[in-house]
Amino acid sequence: MAIRAESAAGRVLRDRTAGVFLAAVVVSGFGSSAMLLAAGIWVKSLTGSDSLAALALFAVWLPVLFGPHLGAVADRLPRKPLLVGANTVMALLMTALTAVDSAGRIWILFAVLLLYGTGSALMDAAESAVVAQAVDKRLLGDFNGLRMMANEGMKLVAPLTGAALHARFGGGAVALLDAASFALAAGLYALLRVRGREPAAGDRDGGWTAGTRQVWGSPAVRPLVLAGAVTMLCAGLNGATLYAVVDGVLGRSPAYAGVLSAVQGAGSVTVGLLAGPLLRRLPERVFTAAGIAVFAVAVGLRALPYDAVALVACGLIGVGLPCVLIAAMTAVQRETPDAVLGRTAATAGTLMMAPNAVALALGAGLVALVDVRVLLPLVGAAALLTAAWLVTGRRGEGPHRPACVSG
Repeated sequence: MAIRAESAAGRVLRDRTAGVFLAAVVVSGFGSSAMLLAAGIWVKSLTGSDSLAALALFAVWLPVLFGPHLGAVADRLPRKPLLVGANTVMALLMTALTAVDSAGRIWILFAVLLLYGTGSALMDAAESAVVAQAVDKRLLGDFNGLRMMANEGMKLVAPLTGAALHARFGGGAVALLDAASFALAAGLYALLRVRGREPAAGDRDGGWTAGTRQVWGSPAVRPLVLAGAVTMLCAGLNGATLYAVVDGVLGRSPAYAGVLSAVQGAGSVTVGLLAGPLLRRLPERVFTAAGIAVFAVAVGLRALPYDAVALVACGLIGVGLPCVLIAAMTAVQRETPDAVLGRTAATAGTLMMAPNAVALALGAGLVALVDVRVLLPLVGAAALLTAAWLVTGRRGEGPHRPACVSG
């Protein structure tokens, strides 16, 4: 049966609540993508330090390590008001960055970026819980695919906007753009119609470790999250080789990395459209393993010294890599009781994304010691073994087909 890409978008956008939620994600994602690139440029322009510029991105990522604790906060507060309030606070925080006009005030930028990362992790946990309440379960795969598509699509245009604004008007202009995006997102979240009730205080027990127990105790969620963790570890190692491939394998200038990144982003946009229909037709493990296998083969292909192969490989990485993230988060939203959904979503996010950050640092060292033409096939082989494990796992954890299946 032919799969029509537009059916996924149509199914979500015909649902008013899902459409509003997706619009909020697009709006806030545009401002965030613009700001994350501009922050490093801003630090570099004021201090001249490459290390401090890299530390700016680390400040945003650091709170991800505390995801389970932030998820517990999301489970203990009314989630829709939390999203509205958090986006409003973030908008106000961004305006404080207009005071950063010299190296002596760079600490303000780092403090705001740390709070920025904390707020983003908190909102991600609340968003996952609200999606499960607000979006029809039959649309969860479609929604998560389109959310991935929107985020990756923003990465194609928003960083260029942020860089252009910074070059013309300075970092304060980018901060104000991000503030406006958060304010608009807060207004959109206020329009959400959330079905069901907010968890009562007595339902929110179990502490911050409840999310870990939920992930580990679910035969549907655990293998997807574990596969996601290994895959994102491989993705981090692959990402660390980017400039070594551009220079040492392809013989190109560093600017060519932007072309490869854009092609990868285009691949992610494509799979975002197709994820919902595919998840309705394939068992989750098969869908996820297929995506990891595509990613694995593409990583190995990057070791070949041909521009055409490199472009195809980056496009395939963009197609394959998001599959495990989409499937894992859909399973979390479908399988987890509402009272612990914030903690579970945040724990799953931490388990999958923390290895990526660790691997980026580890990969930087490995690239200096191991030829990327050897390293990349090894990384691809590790990802391929993960895909094989996922579809041949323990008998008690066989491939799972979603309960809500429609044509």
